[in-house]
Order: sequence, then C-alpha cells, then structure tokens
Amino acid sequence: MITLQIEHQVRDFDMWRRAFDSDPLDRAASGVRSFRISRPLDQQDYVMLEMDFDTQAAAVDFLGRLQNDTWKTGVTAPALVGEPSTRIIETVAIENVAAADRGLR
Repeated sequence: MITLQIEHQVRDFDMWRRAFDSDPLDRAASGVRSFRISRPLDQQDYVMLEMDFDTQAAAVDFLGRLQNDTWKTGVTAPALVGEPSTRIIETVAIENVAAADRGLR
C-alpha cells in the first residue's frame, strides 16, 4: 500500500473540514482507497492526513493535482496556513497487537 502523508496548519479546522469534505478532486475516482484525518490533542489548528493508494503513480498524480489545482487556487486554499508538508510512503508491514494475541485477558 502507498500512502500520501500531508501535514499542515489550518486557520480553522471546521473550515478546512468543509473544504476537504467537498472533495474537489474526486478522491474515489483519483484512486484514494481510504484516508485518516488526525490532529495533535494540544493543537487544534494542525491537520495530519493520510490517504492510501494502490500505486505510487496514483499517489504522485494526486499530490501534483493537490499542489497545482487545489492548494494554490482551489477551495481549500483559504483554510491553509503556510505550505503543507508532504511525503509518499510505502507500508511494509502491518501487525495487530492486542492483549488476546499475547495470551493476556
């Protein structure tokens, strides 16, 4: 699995979330399989987003469209503070670690 990680400060989380939910790049049609939105407990004006793709090419293409079509001129631009930090990563292992798996109850 390939994941596009994005982190950035926002002016107002609710404003950013409305812009994100409007889905201007059509995430499903762009190859996004799932996403996770997080933020630090002590920093309500900071967003961490992870979007999963099947291929690196789809993630690279989507990032390019975000940078050129959305962040500079698009619907989410008013909510952003500064330049988002991005990277594309590959998941190499996922392991479920739970008390029941270790024989603990």
